[in-house]
Amino acid sequence: MPPWALFGVALAIAVAAAMVWLVTQPTPLLAPVAGDGAVVRATPELVVPEVGERTLDPYRGLGTWVDGFDFSPPYTGPNPPVTPASVQEMVDVGVRTIYIQAARLSERSPDVLEDRWLLASFLQQAHARGVAIVAWYLPKWGDDSADIDRLMAMSEFSVLGHQFDGVAVDIEWTADDLEPVERSRRFTELSAELRRRVGDDPLGAIVLPPVLTDVVNLDFWPEFPWAEIAPLYDVWLPMSYWSFRSESSGYDDGYTYNTESTERLRAHLGDPDAVVHAIGGIGGVDGIDDPVDPAEPLARFDQFGEFARSVVDTGAIGGSVYDWVTLDEPTRALLAELFADIG
Repeated sequence: MPPWALFGVALAIAVAAAMVWLVTQPTPLLAPVAGDGAVVRATPELVVPEVGERTLDPYRGLGTWVDGFDFSPPYTGPNPPVTPASVQEMVDVGVRTIYIQAARLSERSPDVLEDRWLLASFLQQAHARGVAIVAWYLPKWGDDSADIDRLMAMSEFSVLGHQFDGVAVDIEWTADDLEPVERSRRFTELSAELRRRVGDDPLGAIVLPPVLTDVVNLDFWPEFPWAEIAPLYDVWLPMSYWSFRSESSGYDDGYTYNTESTERLRAHLGDPDAVVHAIGGIGGVDGIDDPVDPAEPLARFDQFGEFARSVVDTGAIGGSVYDWVTLDEPTRALLAELFADIG
């Protein structure tokens, strides 16, 4: 190889190393300097966690949710509503864990993970502030390796000592041509294979609220395989989105919908002590300058106190509301207050 080619290779390696270094640096914080109004940049101490055993701790306390449509360039374009800089805003309102959709199965997501530089930056920003990140993924039950490849890519992703603090499976996809029995079989086999590969690492199951499948819509996913998956997951995250329920149903209520779903979940699992992190929502508005025509019905400010009470009364280890973008600022502040002593 000629000398100029060797120089090119060395330069490329140096540039790549510099990019890795840059993506792992904390975002500088701005602090005013008394007197002349100038600002100085104070960099928080970088805390690099050991890559090793995962625990259930990330599922405790207040969490928040970020999906690919809010941070990933193929879906957001050049101005995403959530960036690594948003982590500080989350910290400011008491968020202890960020649940991020680190992988998607879509033509717009050709890789097994979303933008790796962004994911690395989210990890670093969160860990530098003592916040955990759980990666989640929505399987679509194909007969190939696409689902397990993405789940394992999340589990194994590591950048200079940073890894996701947990992996959770979003179990709700029914927009397929599969019969419920076949869908359940594929889901159960995927769960068993994931458990085999990750060993004793805690796994989260983001599940349909049983009130939905047991009461509201018996055809949504008949004979959901609760017993088969019970030994495969360690923490259960029911999607108790009461904003989708009508007032006449009796479930348009943060306490009733989540409490009954949690009780039914534990009964189906045959475990009255099953570990739960409850998810409420969707979103939250305070009645002032609310979106005129939101894409989905949003929960009301006055419903979150009852949701927090349900989290406590059911003995859940934590709770969150889906998702960060659809929570207005007053609701974020309210959740920080309500969940301050939970978990």
